[in-house]
Amino acid sequence: SQTSKDPALQGSIDWAAANGFYVGAWGSNIDYGPGVDGDIEVDLYAGFASETEAGLGWDVGLVWYVYPGADDIDDYPELYLGLSYEWFEFKQWYSNDLYGTDEDAFYTEGNASFELPKGFGLNLHLGYNYGDAFDDTEYMDYSIGVAYTLGNFDLELKWVDNDLSNGDFLYTRDDVFNSEGRVIFGVSTTFPWGGEE
Repeated sequence: SQTSKDPALQGSIDWAAANGFYVGAWGSNIDYGPGVDGDIEVDLYAGFASETEAGLGWDVGLVWYVYPGADDIDDYPELYLGLSYEWFEFKQWYSNDLYGTDEDAFYTEGNASFELPKGFGLNLHLGYNYGDAFDDTEYMDYSIGVAYTLGNFDLELKWVDNDLSNGDFLYTRDDVFNSEGRVIFGVSTTFPWGGEE
């Protein structure tokens, strides 16, 4: 929906210390339509992550969303707090200035991952968008995907959708910000291959 229904090429680089502190950057191509001159999004982030002896993981940090070369897209920050245990992860996001609108926004999500026979995996996601920035249309998004690791590559085929209806503020069938449900196929890999990360 942020590439006008075209494919997205994305990459990230990360560094983590032994005490749980980490920093990184993630980038993707974007296409917000002919009225917006930016074509790249870069997310800069830093945080702390660790796990208790009982297996409860936690992750807290800050993301700064940057749009290089885009005069009509404002950069903005977002805080996050995540908790995980075994197959389940909960994550809470908050921005006081979503897309530079001076309006706050919250995103609450839950993710679950299960192992399936023959090396396959099942990934489930449910998220909810709310806050002042979504006064016109608070909405839920969800996905279900099947994953498989083939050599050095992680493959996933998933269905992504939401509960927006025709007539809602954020609902559109146009190419730009299309909010219809769809099937997405993704291929990812992590370097170095066969070495320590």
